[in-house]
Amino acid sequence: MAEILGMISSQRGSETHPVTGPAVDPGWIREFARAHEAAGFDRVLIGYSSASPDGFALASAVLQATEHLGVLIAHRPGFVAPTVVARKLATLDQLSGGGRVAIHHISGGSDADQARDGDFSTKPERYRRTAEFMDLLRRALDADEPLNHDGEHYRVRGAQSAVHPVHRGGIPLGFGGLSEDAVRVGGEHADVYALFGETKAEVAERTAAIREVAAATGDRSLSFSLSTRPVVAPTEDAAWEKADRYLAQARALREAGVEDNPLRLRRHAPGEVASVSADRLQRLAHERDVHDERLWFGITKLMGPQGNSSGHVGTGQQVADALLEYWDLGVENFLVRGFDQLGDVQDWGELLIPRLRAGIAAKQGTGALAQV
Repeated sequence: MAEILGMISSQRGSETHPVTGPAVDPGWIREFARAHEAAGFDRVLIGYSSASPDGFALASAVLQATEHLGVLIAHRPGFVAPTVVARKLATLDQLSGGGRVAIHHISGGSDADQARDGDFSTKPERYRRTAEFMDLLRRALDADEPLNHDGEHYRVRGAQSAVHPVHRGGIPLGFGGLSEDAVRVGGEHADVYALFGETKAEVAERTAAIREVAAATGDRSLSFSLSTRPVVAPTEDAAWEKADRYLAQARALREAGVEDNPLRLRRHAPGEVASVSADRLQRLAHERDVHDERLWFGITKLMGPQGNSSGHVGTGQQVADALLEYWDLGVENFLVRGFDQLGDVQDWGELLIPRLRAGIAAKQGTGALAQV
C-alpha cells in the first residue's frame, strides 16, 4: 500500500491563519474534501482531541461529498467499546462502497486532555488498553462466529455483528507514538505506523526498532507513514519566501494571543511533560531551523510541543525527491497538511503530488529498499 494523505478540518484556521466560521462548517468541509480529491489525494486524516467534533460524523460528510477519497479516522481507545467501533467502521465502509475507511489509534499523550473526557489512566495503562483494543477490534471486524474476550480492559460475551467490511481485512489499523511502550504496541498491532516529520537518520532508527518488534510478534507487512507540512512554490527561492511569510503570520497570531485558534485545545497543561514524539521534534528544532537540506522546523520551534509542524521546503520536484528518500527507509505513505489550508492543497495538486506519484511508481518498479 502506498498512499498520499491529507488532513481535513471542520473549520478554517491554522497556526498561520485565524479561525473563521462555526466549529462545524458543512460548506467548508465539502469544499476542502473536494479540493483534496481534485488534487489527487488518496485519503484524508480526521484529527482528534477532547474538544473536536465527532470524527465518524465528519468522515461520513467527507465520504458523501466525494467520489473516491478515503478517510483515516483518528480516535483514542477507552471511550467507545471496540465492538461498537467495529460496527461503526463496517457501516461506513459499506455505505461508501468499500476500501475508503481506515482508523488511526492514539493512546493519548496528554494526561490533561484525557481527563477532559473523564479518563485518568496512566500512560502505561493507556498503551496496554490500546493494544487490547486493537486486537479485539481486528477480531470483531471479521468475526463470523460469536466473539468472547476476557482482558484487563475489556470483557465481551457472544459479540456478533450483522455488518462487516466490504472486503475482509479491508479496514487498515493505524497507530502513532514513539515511546518504548508505543513501539511495542504499534509494532505488534498496527498495519500502518505513523511517524512525525523527523530527519532521515531519526526515521531510519525508528523504523528499524519498530520492525524488530513486528518481526518478533508476527509480521503483518507493517508499513510506515511520514507526516510533513510541505511548503512548495515554482522556484526554491519563492518557497523559502513563502515559509518566511508563514512563520511571520504564525508569530503575529501567537503574539496577538488569538483565543479562538483550535490549536490551543491541543496544548498540554502547564508543567505537563510532552509526548515523546513532540519532544523529539522540539529537540531537532532547537538544534537548527533546517535539517537534511530542506526539512524546516521554523513553525515547530515557535509553537512548542504539539502536533507535527515540520515540513519540507522547495519546488515540487525538490520536495518530492526529499520525500522519496524516506521511501528508501521503508516509508510508503505520506501525510501532508498545510498552513494555508486550501491554497496549499491546490499548490500540491499542481506542483507536488504528480511528481511524488511518478517517483513512487519508479520506486515500486525497482523494488529498491535501502539497508539501514
